[in-house]
Amino acid sequence: MLMKQVGLFTQWLEVEKGYSRHTVDGYLHDVIEFLRFLPEKNDPGKVTAETVRRFVASLYGANSSSTVSRKLSALRTFFRYLCRQGVLDQDPLTGIANPKLSRPVPVFLTVDEVFSLLEEPDRRDSFAARDIAIMELLYSTGMRVSELVSRNISDLDFETGMVRVSGKGKKERVVPFGKAAAEALHKYFPLRLELIRTRSARGRASEHEALFLNARGGRITSRSVERMIGEYGVRAGITVTVTPHALRHSFATHLLEMGADLRTVQELLGHVSLSTTQKYTHLNMDHLTKVYDQAHPLAKK
Repeated sequence: MLMKQVGLFTQWLEVEKGYSRHTVDGYLHDVIEFLRFLPEKNDPGKVTAETVRRFVASLYGANSSSTVSRKLSALRTFFRYLCRQGVLDQDPLTGIANPKLSRPVPVFLTVDEVFSLLEEPDRRDSFAARDIAIMELLYSTGMRVSELVSRNISDLDFETGMVRVSGKGKKERVVPFGKAAAEALHKYFPLRLELIRTRSARGRASEHEALFLNARGGRITSRSVERMIGEYGVRAGITVTVTPHALRHSFATHLLEMGADLRTVQELLGHVSLSTTQKYTHLNMDHLTKVYDQAHPLAKK
């Protein structure tokens, strides 16, 4: 009975919620792990709050608090789904709290470090124009690397300076990109056209739609972008590990430092909840405190 419901639950996550295959697989893994723990694997009515507590207790030691919290979140979604479908009358996770998590400070770059990163690609390198365009677009829009690599050329509107982004749960948003990103993209386009032609000449299907291409003319992957940015970060002498997500954090942090309101940053990042965006506010307060200490006469004393 439960395994049948797991199959229906998986379809619901994909079709109704619009989650990616990767996200669905994560939910599936956590739910099946819990079902294997159960003595009565086919009877959802036998699952109680005590059963869930014993399962959570078994996780500690081999798993971090964030992993336990993620598994509980997956179970919460699953059992709420069962209640909505009328399979269960009561949610066994009601009243069970997630473990307290310490919020990690987002890794971000200073403005000078971002400029150093963008200047690192050697213009004589065949793919420098593409790499600069990738980093400029990431920093000017704050989009996730998964969103960047899935962008098509048709998503760009140079007349309005906007790019259409399909985020988590297939939710779309429109984000402005700056003049620097637009110029970098135009410099990259001749290389893109050359890669498409070379791929076609080799008798392979051309990637006419993909915005960013790899050396073989195929759509570039997230892993390739992560590796490329990490290497430029090391070459630029930046002390923190530079990732596409660090550029996303830098985008949000720099906007707040320059006076952007939190709700606007939330919309630009594509966060569903404002609480997700609020992790950047303490960074902004640190900046304000530093400016105050440097500028206020009494603070100097």
